[in-house]
Parts: sequence; C-alpha cells; structure tokens
Amino acid sequence: MKYETLFSPMNVGTVTIKNRVVMSPMVMGTGRPDGTPTERMIRYYEERAKGGAGLIITEATRVDDVTGPLHPLQLAMSSDKHVAPFAEMVERIHRHGAKIFCQLHHPGRQNYSILIGTMHLSQPVGAVWSGYWGMFFKIAAFNDLLERSRLLPAVVAPSAVPCRHQKQKTRALRVSEIEKIIREFGDAALRVQKSGADGVELHAAHGYLIQQFLSPHTNRRTDGYGGSFENRLRFVKEIIADIRKKCGDTFPIVVRLSVDEFYQEIGESGQGIELPEGVKIAKALERLGIDAIDVSGGTYETKNQWLEPVTFAAGWRDHLAKAVKEAVHIPVLAANLTRTPAEAEAKLMSGIQDFVSLGRPLLADPEWANKAQAGKEESIKRCINCLWCFESMLKGGFSGTSGTCAVNPRTCKESVQPEAFPQDGRGRTVAVIGAGPAGLTAAGVLAKRGFHAVIFEKESRAGGQLLLGKEPPHKEKIAWCYEDLLHAATENGAEIRYNTPATTEELKRLEPYAVILASGGEAVTPRGIAGVCGNNVCTVTEILNGSVDLSGKQVAVVGSGMTGLETAELLCAQGNRVSIIEMANTIAPGVYHQHTDDILPKLKAYGTAFHTGSRLTKICDGSIVLTLADGTAKTLPADHVVLAVGVRSRNELAEALKTAFPRVFIVGDAKKIGRIAEATRSAYETARALS
Repeated sequence: MKYETLFSPMNVGTVTIKNRVVMSPMVMGTGRPDGTPTERMIRYYEERAKGGAGLIITEATRVDDVTGPLHPLQLAMSSDKHVAPFAEMVERIHRHGAKIFCQLHHPGRQNYSILIGTMHLSQPVGAVWSGYWGMFFKIAAFNDLLERSRLLPAVVAPSAVPCRHQKQKTRALRVSEIEKIIREFGDAALRVQKSGADGVELHAAHGYLIQQFLSPHTNRRTDGYGGSFENRLRFVKEIIADIRKKCGDTFPIVVRLSVDEFYQEIGESGQGIELPEGVKIAKALERLGIDAIDVSGGTYETKNQWLEPVTFAAGWRDHLAKAVKEAVHIPVLAANLTRTPAEAEAKLMSGIQDFVSLGRPLLADPEWANKAQAGKEESIKRCINCLWCFESMLKGGFSGTSGTCAVNPRTCKESVQPEAFPQDGRGRTVAVIGAGPAGLTAAGVLAKRGFHAVIFEKESRAGGQLLLGKEPPHKEKIAWCYEDLLHAATENGAEIRYNTPATTEELKRLEPYAVILASGGEAVTPRGIAGVCGNNVCTVTEILNGSVDLSGKQVAVVGSGMTGLETAELLCAQGNRVSIIEMANTIAPGVYHQHTDDILPKLKAYGTAFHTGSRLTKICDGSIVLTLADGTAKTLPADHVVLAVGVRSRNELAEALKTAFPRVFIVGDAKKIGRIAEATRSAYETARALS
C-alpha cells in the first residue's frame, strides 16, 4: 500500500481507529433548533464515514442551552431528549466501520447576544407552534443590527475582556455558574456515552470558554479559577474529573487545544498563550488522564491562524503539533492545513503527529480517504481554502440555511442530492460553451449521467476567470479548482475542444440535445469617466493575464473588491507604488473579513495609499481627479490606472442559441455574476436536472 501509515490502525484510549484519517469538527448548520440531528446532518456525516474516514468528530455540540448556544442549528447534548436521536446518527456512522466522538462546547465570550436565553426559551414555543422558527429566523436576519443595539443580554465569559471580533459585552461567571457548567459538560458526556458513541472531545481551542479560562489574556480572575497556571487549569481539570466520575476511566476524552493564540501575528507579542505555555498545558492535560490532544491554535481575534485563507502554505502549523508530540506520550491529532495524502503520510512518518485531521478537505471530497487508499489521489477534489464554507455557514446561521462548499455543490445536501446519478444520458450530445468552473462542472455531471458532453473553449486551456484568479501572490491553489474539475470531466468521458469559439453553425453540426452556456464574465470599463479610453488605462484582466506589465510606476487601482486588492498586491510585488480608490466609505465593502484581514496588512506594509469616499471623475496624463464626498475635487499622481470596478456577464450568444436550439441553459457568471460556489452550484443543478 502506498500510504501504509495513513491507513494503519491506532488506538485513542481503549478505542481502535481503523486508520489515521479524522474528520475535524465543523459547524455547518444542518441540525434542528432543538439540537437534534436532521436527516440532512446524518447523511452529511455518514457520507464522510462511508468515504473512509476512521474517526468522525462531530461539530461543536452545546452543553448549555441558556448561555452556551453557538449556532441556531447546531447539535446539542444538553438534555436527555438528545440521546435517542444522536444514537441513530451514531449507528449510521458505525455501519461504515468508523468511530464517532462528540465535541462538547461552550462559546463563552465568543457568542451572539441574540442566542443567549432565546434558544432556551424558544424550545417549548417551537415545539407547539409550527411557524415559530420561521419567524425566529426572519428576526435573526437582523442580527447585526440587534447586536449593535446592546439591548440583549451580555455573553458569559471568565472575565470582562470582550472579544474584539464579536464586540460583545462580557461579565465574569459566578462560581456557582462555573460549577453548573462543569456539571453540564459531565452530564453531556454521559449522554454521549449512553448514545453508543465512542468518546468525547472537549473544545478548548479557537477562543471558546475552556480556552478562555486557560489563557492569561482572557482569564483575569482573582479567585481560585484565575491567576496562576494551576488556577487557570482548574476549570478543565474539574470538567475532566466530572466526566471520569460519570463515564468511567475507559471512555475516551480528547481535548482540542489552542497551544498558541497567535496574538503575535496581529502585533501583540507576549499576549495570551504562546507555544511554550501551550505545551505546558498539554503535558498537564496528559497528567489529568485524557487520551489524546487535538492540536490547534488561535482565537476569533486571530481566526486566520486556525481557519486559513488561500494564501497560507500547507503545513505552516506543523511546528505546533511537533512540539506537543515531543512532550507527551498520548496520541496527537492535528489538521495543519493538510490537503494531499502524500502530505498526510509524510507528517505521520516524520513523527509530527499520530492522526491527520481533515476538515475542509472532507467537505470538498467525502471520498478523500477511499481514493487515497485505492491509489486514486489524482481524482481527489481538493479544498482551495476559499473560506466559502465558513462564510456561508455564518450567513446561513441567521437565516436557517446550512453552509456549503465552493467545489462540492453536494456538501450538506447529500440527503436531497444522492451520490449516484441516473444513467439516462443515452449518449445524447450536450454542448457546453466555456471551460471555466461552471462549464467543467456541468460537463462532469453530464458525462457521469451518460451524456456525450462536448466543451467548446475559445482559449488554449481550461480555467476561465480562475486563470486570472490564481495570478496574485500566493493564490496558486485557486488553480486546483479548475484542474480537479477538468480531471473529473475528462475522466468521465467529456470531450473538450480548445481554441474553438462556439458558433451556432459549429454547434448545429453536433445536433445537440441541449446547449449549456457557461461563457463567464468580463471586466467592466465604465465609459462615463473622462480619459478612460487612454493608453494609460487598463482593466485588472490585462494586469493579471500579463498583457500589461507595469514596474516602477505610480498606479491607481480603482475599486477595492477582492479582485482590486489582489491585483494591487501583485502590482506592489512588481515594484509599483499603488493607491487604491474606493467610492464607499470603507475599503472592501461587503467582503468577508478574513480575506481583508489577510491582505490589508500586506498592502499597508508596501505603503499602499487608500482613498475612500472618492469617485474617479477624470484621468489625465500623469494624474487622476477624484470627487470627494463633500463635492470637492482632489488630484493624485498616477502614471497608470487599473480598473477593478466590476464584472459583467458574457452571454451575447444567448438569444441566437435560444433561436437555434430547443433546450438552452445559462449557468455561472454568464447568467449572474457571483462567486465560485455560485457558479459550480448553478451548473451542477442544471446538469443534474436536465431531462
């Protein structure tokens, strides 16, 4: 076997795991408001177990309904009513030879005020009023406004140190409340044991309550639960003792631990837990009798250090697991941004860790383990670290929908979109115009169904707009998306014709059963700006595809969406002095904060100038004129202007196609400009529904 260590068994406590592949905990919003699993949730986990993962660790599961909800649709083990429904999920996981641990959790200061008390009070109402939860999510959609109002109860935390990300008021727990939460963790663990599950994991990472007690940054108590190292350890120590008392010594306990809070990465060295103290905590936990350490890092304030954007290098956190592995004698689990089976095997062989935790990679491809074991690693659909899973989960949390995956449209929809496709294509030809993510997705699905999918691509290679998206610094993983979609399409029999623009005459020769237009989009050039057609003006496309090469210039980038910011970073790296012009009052309005948290410090380090509330009105030779919010004009030096003001759909063929062919479908950016996830989803659903 190619990956012998990866697919060898190992114990966590008394439980034997068939291989070293662990599904990491990820809240995706597929449960019921009462904390019980839906069929959608069960199928989502079951598919990863069927796909070969040796151990499934559930999402963060609440132990306290009043102060402890993290998400309206998360699992719970806060009541005996949760045992039987969870037992069904456990049985379904066990059918496939996988083990399942339940991660027990309390968010502490990293909570949403709107959830405190309301979830507890809502349970009995929702049980008798069928329309209640629909109303709840309509109100919850205004969560940001409600949070800013400060009218809702404060979150519970070990000290009055608010989370700068959540921006919540906090208060210190009373000792009686601490003792109650300790009992709740123990009671929840006992329910997990009664359900037939194989163990529990305590969430002491990512800035949640247990970590808040451990960290000198958040725990500034002066009683027996704060101050010294031993006092800060007391909370988790008493939780472990309570679980052992209720569940016995042979029921496995894992602790997921942030061994470095990474405040140094945001300019606050010496703050909170740093690696030497993290290792000290890990050794103390081993002495307390836990069965394994699941190594992680960071908090909500340093989220990019544990939920990395695309720019982070694979394995950059290996040193954390290695330091813990060298200090303890119990198994060490870690994710460490592992993406390929070869990376996983190397980590195990070199002694960095004992188990490889895969979170987002198993969203992208539930069959990751099976494909690796069968030697078909080239067929694995790789996670591109785009963060859409987390961003969509957060948005869905207050609208009643689940998170999704940009490269796998079936994620969290396994119960309504079965894995097997009907074999009803009968060799009928479907023409697909465009080999971007939408076109490749459509062709791959159609080929699996037995259609003869023929892709027309006017360029010499596949990728569409993603060929540009991979060009900024450290964005090369974006290429994985189209590389993997292309592999899947051609592996299943799709034909691709490069350097072949689609025309109605060419398409008619195929006599296609249907035509799918996936021609993507193109950068917009606004015509109402004086001088916009000058030789010193181009779009981001021309910078990213290399047709315009600038160096040593004063460049104005107009527009601060992510494409504009990433193009600006590339221009900086090429030796230009860059100014970013934005009409809105803030940079990157509407962009998910982790992306801006990643790129803005880099741009600032280059000395990039930011001009918000500024509208470009004139482009001159060597300068630009801006109109400010108060109506005054401002002139800036600029040798060259790069436009990043949006994208428009390229669907000029649509009307001619609809006249010539009976079945024409428009997908991806050709239909509506959006993200990778929206392109792949629209193509997937169209190709799946074609009849």
